[in-house]
Amino acid sequence: MDYQSVRNLSLLYFERARQHGDRPFLWAKHDGKYQPLSWREVDRRIRDLSRGLRALGIEPGDRVVVVSENRPEWLIADLAVIAAGGITVPAYITNTTDDHVYILDNSSAKAAIVSTAKLAQRVVPAAQRAPTVRFVVGIEEMSAPSADAAGTPQGHKIEVHRWDEVARRGAAMPDDVEQKAGERQRDDIAFLIYTSGTGGNPKGVMLSHRAILANCMGAHEVLTRLGLGNDVFLSFLPLSHSYEHTAGQFFPISIGAEIYYAEGAEGLSTNFLEAKPTIVAAVPRLYEVLYGRIMKGVERASPLKQKMFHKTLELGRKRYRDPTSLSLGERALDALLERLVRTKVRARFGGRLKAFVSGGAPLNVEVGEFFTALGLRILQGYGQTEAAPVISCNPPQKVKIHTVGPPFTGVQLKIAEDGEILVKGDLLMNGYWGEPEATAAALKDGWLHTGDIGHLDEDGYLQITDRKKDIIVNSGGDNVSPARVEGFLTLQPEIGQAMVYGDKRPHLVAVIVPNAEWLKTWAAEQGKPAELAQLSDDPALQTVLSEALKRVNAGMSQIERVRSFIVAPEAFTTDNGMMTPTLKIRRHKIKAAYAPKLEALYERG
Repeated sequence: MDYQSVRNLSLLYFERARQHGDRPFLWAKHDGKYQPLSWREVDRRIRDLSRGLRALGIEPGDRVVVVSENRPEWLIADLAVIAAGGITVPAYITNTTDDHVYILDNSSAKAAIVSTAKLAQRVVPAAQRAPTVRFVVGIEEMSAPSADAAGTPQGHKIEVHRWDEVARRGAAMPDDVEQKAGERQRDDIAFLIYTSGTGGNPKGVMLSHRAILANCMGAHEVLTRLGLGNDVFLSFLPLSHSYEHTAGQFFPISIGAEIYYAEGAEGLSTNFLEAKPTIVAAVPRLYEVLYGRIMKGVERASPLKQKMFHKTLELGRKRYRDPTSLSLGERALDALLERLVRTKVRARFGGRLKAFVSGGAPLNVEVGEFFTALGLRILQGYGQTEAAPVISCNPPQKVKIHTVGPPFTGVQLKIAEDGEILVKGDLLMNGYWGEPEATAAALKDGWLHTGDIGHLDEDGYLQITDRKKDIIVNSGGDNVSPARVEGFLTLQPEIGQAMVYGDKRPHLVAVIVPNAEWLKTWAAEQGKPAELAQLSDDPALQTVLSEALKRVNAGMSQIERVRSFIVAPEAFTTDNGMMTPTLKIRRHKIKAAYAPKLEALYERG
């Protein structure tokens, strides 16, 4: 496909819909069973809603906030807004009312689309407090909740419309949607995506049609080696995040793939078997969880099966590191284990998986090698919202798990003198919404200053060292990557989450959250309640976690070793603000909560 000739994303979709017609496109659960919507039906719904939104006053350049879980209506709303010339502003369903107020007000949004009555209880009061908002469209049946009942100040009145009524209104209008969509140019802003705010208030990243199309082109060139065709994507990450928005929505559109919407973490194992996906894009945390589940299953298996599994891992890792290193006998055994072990593991993920794609945060090398050794290809990539978002990715023909692969086609990348990664190309944002100073700081002479530290190896593969601002510089002047240390800590079965601390201090300390499943089992054995809040100061728990810490420290350099720790009384979650919706820890929030206790560890010596 010639991505350079595509004028905008709306026209890309309409062309794909003409090509694929009545073929299944979007799959969602209804009455416990996946039901499809065809390309033609989705096309009709986009056109009706787009005309309906225009009838309500949406004009080119207007911002429309979308608050919804992953479902077909998310994509339909997204395409309807941009086909009308508007700008979609995705927002997380985990946002509080105040979070919504910030985004609605900062973006000067004219409208919001919200999926459920429960979400509307936060969105509508927020809209009443944002002076530019005129109306809210509810995908499901809902009524405007009282602002006073929601505990927020009474604001201006807004209209609340039902989705189906807006669509019916649009269906009665002349079909000029494609003509209107054709007025948008490649450099026009299509999306205003707010960063997840790991270090403070989020900024609105202005992404053009050009930037998303550049990403789709790069992804196509990398993944075409997998044999693209009749592909199925399982959409799991929030579509409000730029990674899923591009990799899980617009890239599948560009290649005519089907999209299944997952039911969440609890239903993911079942969804794999139902959807039988060929490509899954997710964050490292998901792969860590899957790693833990597989290993827990192995622990319950018979001694023979355990032995076979671990031999499969051993030979698979050895083959990945050096394909020529296997002896004749090992190659024969490896081929046998391919049938007895790897085929069964792949079947748990639907049996058709061409590749896992990992992005959004660093993937632990051990986790990457684990999946590779089990015959599940995992391609680590790298990006930022400001780059729409993918900058580089490992190609299937030559995977180097400790790297994030070479830059996409059309991406210029260089390393600054201080090690910062700089990026240039069509994939870059137009800037930060309403923040010229922040834009100027991020985009200098056409180069995006990523804030990440890394280097290019002999093959031109990029290896990320750390976030520039997250690097810990201890009192001896040594640089330490907190993400690397945390990655090894959370591979221990006893540890679920961790954050290390130690800037300008003589050594590292940490906040540790025990693994929830492990804690439940341990507490039952000890005859204690499995409530983390009651166990965080328990000496016996501290002793067990200390042993896990010793195992980690044994493989770390002196400056990376964690000397002592505290146990958090609660997990890091999106609800308490200590994690982003894409499961990255918010260091500034955790530090604010635990800095006094961490500092006290240094006083004890």
